[in-house]
Order: sequence, then structure tokens, then C-alpha cells
Amino acid sequence: MDMQTTLREFITLFVVIDPIGSIPVFLFAAAGVSPHMHRAFAVRAIVVAAAVLMVFLVGGQFLLEALGLRLGTFQIAGGIVLFLFALNMIFGESKPASEIEEAGSEDLSGAVFPLAIPSIASPGAMLAVVILTDNHGNSVAEQAVTAVLLLAVLGITLLALLLAGGIQRVIGATGASVVSRVMGMVLATVAVDAVLVGLEMMGVLQLSPVPV
Repeated sequence: MDMQTTLREFITLFVVIDPIGSIPVFLFAAAGVSPHMHRAFAVRAIVVAAAVLMVFLVGGQFLLEALGLRLGTFQIAGGIVLFLFALNMIFGESKPASEIEEAGSEDLSGAVFPLAIPSIASPGAMLAVVILTDNHGNSVAEQAVTAVLLLAVLGITLLALLLAGGIQRVIGATGASVVSRVMGMVLATVAVDAVLVGLEMMGVLQLSPVPV
């Protein structure tokens, strides 16, 4: 895996997981938890999210193949879903606001909903890890690199949650919303590229090499 591909995968995972966008969700979810327990609360959420995403990373494609589906079709469908997810990030209610609203009547003591799922291990993130780990196009070593990148992004997310109070005071709720929308623009670009790659995998389209 070359540096350009590695950077592209890292950016994709960073955008779909959206560490900054999860900060307001963490602050809301941890509001009823003693301050000295916030660290354990954040770690628990990251562990749950990591477990969910790793299951999709390892077994997502096996499920597709068991259903007789080609990765190219899933790549196209995944790109479309990621694009719709990006449109929601850009034009819809901001990610933190929508997830906080969904959690308004829930018991938040477990740090699972809405923080681990769907804020960190979002549907977009689950889809992205399957798309990025094609068993036929990527070697085990390349998929291992993707797994390391995923864990790195989750590590950044954990750091953001541990520093949530200070970051929130600096950027405010409006700042978190702006960051989420900018990431939505990046994700939209990644989604269109995923559709084009899927069409190429299906033999419908021949892409020209990207100039270096």
C-alpha cells in the first residue's frame, strides 16, 4: 500500500468517524456521570465502537460473498449511501445535534448509545471499513494497515473525548457543527470516488490514472 492510498484511507476513516463531531455527544452522554468517571466512560465507548467496526472490517465481505453479492455492486451502493450520509452532514441537522436529540429519553450510563453507536461507529463508518478491505484486491498486510489506521483514528477520537471539555470551550457548539459540515464535503468527494471505482470494478467504466 503506497503513501497516497494510506493517506486516502486515513482521511476516509477520519471523516466517517468524525472525532470532533462526537465531542458534543460525549458531553451530553456523560452529563449524568461523575467527572472522575469520564475517562472510563470515554474508554468504554471507544472499546465498544472498535469492537463493532473490527467485526465489520473482518467479516463484512464474507457476509457479502455468502449472499452472492459482488464487491463492485456493494462499492457502488456504499458510495451512494456515503454520499447521502455526506449530504445529511452538509445540509441536514448537524451530526451532534441529531444524535443528542435521538438520545434525549435514553439511559446514557452505558456509553453505548448514542456515543459508541451511532456517533463513533456510525453506519457510514461500518460501510467504509468494508469498502476499504476488499479481500480480492487487498492483501492481508494491506488490510492489516487499514485496521491499524482505524485504531489510530479511534485513538484520536479517544484523545478528543478526554479533552472534550477544553475543546468545546474553544470551538463551541457552532464550531463543532462547522467542522462536521466541512467533513461532509470531504466525505461527499470520497463517496463519488467510491462509486466510480465500483463502476470500474464492474467493467462499466475505465478510469484514467490519477496524475502524480
